[in-house]
Amino acid sequence: MTPLTQFEIFVFKPLYFFDLSVNNFTIFMFIGFSLIFFVLYFPLRKPSYLSSSWQLLVETTFDFLLSVFKSQVRENKGLNYFPVVYTIFLFLLISNLIGLMPFGFATTSHFIFTFFLAFSFNLSFFFLGFFRSPTLFLKIFVPSGISRFLLPLVVTIEVVSYLLRTLSLSIRLFANMMAGHTLLFILASFSITLLNFSFFFALVPFFLVLAVVVLEFGIAFLQSYVFTVLLCIYLNDSLNPGHLKKKRIVKPVI
Repeated sequence: MTPLTQFEIFVFKPLYFFDLSVNNFTIFMFIGFSLIFFVLYFPLRKPSYLSSSWQLLVETTFDFLLSVFKSQVRENKGLNYFPVVYTIFLFLLISNLIGLMPFGFATTSHFIFTFFLAFSFNLSFFFLGFFRSPTLFLKIFVPSGISRFLLPLVVTIEVVSYLLRTLSLSIRLFANMMAGHTLLFILASFSITLLNFSFFFALVPFFLVLAVVVLEFGIAFLQSYVFTVLLCIYLNDSLNPGHLKKKRIVKPVI
């Protein structure tokens, strides 16, 4: 058994019609979405002024994300998109935490999933900005004050940097989740191996495993937060492309 075995996808029920096979990835995706429903539905189905501990946790998370959203998306109409941002934060956080549970499976540790998640958002943000104000939005790829000789190169760099947003979002989440789970597997295996020789020598890697587990819980929240903040920034770029135009003015050197 290798450290990468925990990331393998196993098919439980093969369905050959449109490849709708049931595997561990789809099962844990369903578990993640189900937990979002239970986390939001049961504490808030009968809200009260004297909040329970669970309702208080949900409300605190909601207020925290809302303040982050308002600080990044500086347009009133942007609040229409907050439910999507809040849901994706909860989904990523729950998916990351499920992967830390015994016999859990981290869906966010697969690059193909994080890539298409980031790609779908960035593609949506592009069409959102383009259809709202095509001329103003496309001008973000053409900074002011650039000479005609350098303009093709600068435009190419701006387009490539915009496209790389998908990779920066997906690789950051995927790499942190995969690296953390791999490190946990190695330390746990090392601790079990030493336990066969001496209980005393197995204590050191055991405490290291506990420390890494605590660290991974923090990383699970941090990566969900970073992914959400970047989504808010990119959403603001689509809703308010004028602020990018102002920031990217290049003053000519005299």
